[in-house]
Amino acid sequence: MTPQPRRGTVELRPGYTVLDATGTPVDRAEDVAFTLEGGFVHLRLPGTDTVQVVAAPAVQRLAYPA
Repeated sequence: MTPQPRRGTVELRPGYTVLDATGTPVDRAEDVAFTLEGGFVHLRLPGTDTVQVVAAPAVQRLAYPA
């Protein structure tokens, strides 16, 4: 089964960051494409060509439109 990508807002727990399009570490991003797979969250932030992976416990909140 292939995970369905979603777009929404990602907030990470304190101490965890990913890189935005300018290479700046951020702990919150909007309009992120994400999938959940095997205890990990795969994130593609706007303006980036890479997928960043964080362990699911690093995620504080995921929100997307219904």
